[in-house]
Amino acid sequence: MINVYSIPGSPFGRAVLATCAEKSAPYRLQPVAPGAHKQAQHLARHPFGRVPAIEDGDFKLYETQAIIRYVDAVYGAPRALTPRNPKAEARMNQVIGVIDWYFFADNSAATLGFNRVVAPKLGLPVNEAAIAAAIPAAKHCIEVLASFLEKGPYMAGDTFSLADIHAGTQLDLLCAAPEAAQMLRATPIAAWLERLAARPSFATTTWERVADLARAA
Repeated sequence: MINVYSIPGSPFGRAVLATCAEKSAPYRLQPVAPGAHKQAQHLARHPFGRVPAIEDGDFKLYETQAIIRYVDAVYGAPRALTPRNPKAEARMNQVIGVIDWYFFADNSAATLGFNRVVAPKLGLPVNEAAIAAAIPAAKHCIEVLASFLEKGPYMAGDTFSLADIHAGTQLDLLCAAPEAAQMLRATPIAAWLERLAARPSFATTTWERVADLARAA
């Protein structure tokens, strides 16, 4: 049983939960309250005070990239979510890197998503200046990610992979921001998100479904 420590609504935490679902890996959500990720109990799991972190028996791991690759390697068919073709695998890794380094950078798409989607749900103030400053970088990230889908139905080509999970959880949250929805509408990302939404791994890990799991934990 994998214990997944995450804040409900975190797209990074959702990526881990969706990967577990895809690999039929047994997991239990251990909800972390907003703000508690910076407290001593969670810092013992993740020294940089972020989510998610996991415990699989006596094995502990943090960082989303590492966790989803671990689950893919250990559970179900080994590396079923990693393309066998080296070029497709490299593309998968590239997309994951774009999400972590550029999408989630300051004044980028994550800033827009946080202020338009996350902050209102948590009752936090919305920073309109930060939203305005983030628009150009968010648009650039969307254009780059959309370009990968011009080469096939999924981010790394013909097959669903960890790249789709890692990028899909971020873009699904972002599309709830009106500014982002307008940017996404004319791109192949819109149809790709519909394909992802039809997968049980995405349908069962929405913010609302994970919040229900957290309340039941």
